[in-house]
Amino acid sequence: MTTPHSFAELLRRHRHAARLTLEQLAEASGVSARTLSDMERGRSRGPRHRTVTALADALALTEAARDQLVELARDGRLRDHWTRPTGLCELPRSVDDFTGRVAELAWTKDLVYADHAPGAAGVGLITGPAGLGKTTFAVRAAHVLRPDFADGVLFLDLFGMSPQPLAVDEALLLLLRALGVADQQIPGDIPGRASLYRSLLRDRRVLVVLDNAASEEQVRSLLPGGGEGRALVTSRRLLAGLEGVRRLSLSPLPLAEATELLAGILGERSASDGEPGLTRLAHLCGGLPLALRIAGNRLASRPGWNAADFAARLTNEERRLDQLRAGDLTIAKAFGMSYEQLAGLTRRVFRRLALVPGRDFDAALAAVAGGTPIEDAWDALDELVDLGLLQDSTSGRYRFHDLVRLFARDRLREEEPAAERDAINETVTSWLLRTATTAGRWFEPAYGRSDRPDAGLSSLEEADAWLRANADNWLGALRHAASVGRHSAVLDCADSMDWFSDRWMHAPHWHEVFALGAEAAAALGDPARQAAQLNLLAWVHLVPRDDPETTLRYTAQAMDLATRSGATAQIASAHHNEGGALRRLGRLDEAVSSESRAAESFRASGDVDSYSQCLGALGTCLRDAGRHTEALAQYLDVLALLDDDHSGMTPSIAAFTRPIALARVGECLGSLGHRTEAIVKLTEAISLMEQVRLPVPQARALETMAALLADEGRTGESRHAHARAAEVYEALGDAEASSRCRDLANAAP
Repeated sequence: MTTPHSFAELLRRHRHAARLTLEQLAEASGVSARTLSDMERGRSRGPRHRTVTALADALALTEAARDQLVELARDGRLRDHWTRPTGLCELPRSVDDFTGRVAELAWTKDLVYADHAPGAAGVGLITGPAGLGKTTFAVRAAHVLRPDFADGVLFLDLFGMSPQPLAVDEALLLLLRALGVADQQIPGDIPGRASLYRSLLRDRRVLVVLDNAASEEQVRSLLPGGGEGRALVTSRRLLAGLEGVRRLSLSPLPLAEATELLAGILGERSASDGEPGLTRLAHLCGGLPLALRIAGNRLASRPGWNAADFAARLTNEERRLDQLRAGDLTIAKAFGMSYEQLAGLTRRVFRRLALVPGRDFDAALAAVAGGTPIEDAWDALDELVDLGLLQDSTSGRYRFHDLVRLFARDRLREEEPAAERDAINETVTSWLLRTATTAGRWFEPAYGRSDRPDAGLSSLEEADAWLRANADNWLGALRHAASVGRHSAVLDCADSMDWFSDRWMHAPHWHEVFALGAEAAAALGDPARQAAQLNLLAWVHLVPRDDPETTLRYTAQAMDLATRSGATAQIASAHHNEGGALRRLGRLDEAVSSESRAAESFRASGDVDSYSQCLGALGTCLRDAGRHTEALAQYLDVLALLDDDHSGMTPSIAAFTRPIALARVGECLGSLGHRTEAIVKLTEAISLMEQVRLPVPQARALETMAALLADEGRTGESRHAHARAAEVYEALGDAEASSRCRDLANAAP
């Protein structure tokens, strides 16, 4: 018998000698019949060692015969390696200054060693918007992983963002050629090419990088079907229809890594530019690697520039995108390629969303800005998220990257006339102010349930959530309306925030809201409403800002305007705010007098809601004076008013007032030595405060209860209360109080 010269010939002889069909050998070895056929016909001249040993075991070969088969397979792999066509699907070079992405590179390493799974096993999908460096990252990962792929690494650009993405049959043709298949052996149809491609990847340790994919349909036939092959796919689109793939969504670089990337691009020169300048420049680039690359290249090519000066140029939003240009690299061009992929309606929604004044928005606001039904707005937002032009969140809100917002604004200026832009801006402003005003009215005793169906708010909870989530938007609309002299709309909106501001007292914007309201009232020549806004400014400096001297200045102005205009309600409010300021200043007798006058005035006018607030404030003055029995009586009067079904109190005001009154009752009982009763009242108050979202009094009540529990010897419960108080203070941004409570929670027994 002649000695066989190829693996194919030897394998066929051994199979015939064993009297096995291809199907029988496939079943015994676990190697597919198609793969066995390719081996015997010489298409696969050098299968992997693991495949060869599985065949040798199934054929029950002697040791000498096994060694011969293994040796011929090894020779075949070497011939395949050296005879593979060069220059086909070669991996691009990796940049020397690649920075960061440590966790993401580890993710790709895990992918290589992932267990086999049915379907498209070992496929990693890397997505993200333009400018995030998906290709650069995938190429870097492929270079890092290259030693793990003895049969090579292939790279194919699918041109997903071009007007004509690479066709599937052409992509398969290129990949099969790169895998060493001669043209005459390549099937003419897509299913045939895909089947051959998968069979080659099953037994070869090959990594295929499919860059810039356009769609699921383009990619599906290019994925390995299991076995030894692996694939990394990059796309601006989410490709949500792909099954059996592992997903990695790239994000902008953190500021430290972005600064490090700039320093790496500049090399030794970065020392002279200084870290503050580089950090500022990195911040203005928004962590986008492409923007950072452009900025670094521009600096590197201009020795006379420094990072601080260039950052100063980028500070001007009108010119920022124009400045992020270096040769054929432009950030606007990268965004433009995604923009060109959008349908006409989606383009319109995208560019008009640049007029939204806040950091984020929901579908309702997108529909208003885009001038489209909300169903169409949902579709447009989905398309924008899919292409990475918007970021979404689990709360149903969307936001731009800063540079993408500037691009959207540029598109708006280029594609829509000034008159149209102004009209859209007014539409957005009017809708935001109308919705904010309607939402605020939900909390006013005089208004109760809103009768404005256009706001889309059906409960206090919905109104509260909308005002908080959209604070940047309606505040931006308020500023714009004030700047163009829409005084009535500004004043109506500021007025509507009176009672809601009590529920969100430490929000940072109340001073601006009520200052704009006071200016609008003055412009309208309405001293009574101006007095109301000044009283609200007095409250801002009394409660959130803790500046009682400034409070007294505002109450004096409010009192003067209210007296001259006969606004008795505002006179009473001025007395109430004055009483609070005097109490803070330790002038307790004067405070009691002011609160008493306010309470009597509100009672006489039938304003039971405001009357109840004054009773509580009067109790607090008495408490601070050490008159705990009298203070307790005042707080119990408040609770009696709340419990009286015929008192006329507004339910929402009662729900807000009850937990505070209960907490004050608990404080007084504790001071009078009735600790057990005090703890019961405080526990009830804290639970209610959690429900109606009153974090400031909740934190204080938790501290009070923790001290009482400690006095009762209930150490564990006391520590838990202090720990909870620390969490609430931390959420409020009060680091000092949070640290104090945490120390007490962790104190040794």
